[in-house]
Amino acid sequence: MAESTYTVKGMTCGHCVSSVTEEVGQISGVRQVDVDLPTGKVTVTSDAPVSQEAVRAAVTEAGYELVAS
Repeated sequence: MAESTYTVKGMTCGHCVSSVTEEVGQISGVRQVDVDLPTGKVTVTSDAPVSQEAVRAAVTEAGYELVAS
């Protein structure tokens, strides 16, 4: 298992959390997505490491911005 944490900008409510969780959760190998709305932290648990670009694309698809780490 691999775990990575990202910061997402622009989330303000539960719908935002659902959108990001759904899009990131569709990445191949992702097992769990945990979003902390107050901080914007998104923790991705997956079978193998997931590329930051795949996460960025999913977050963008959901309508938000992945902050560069």
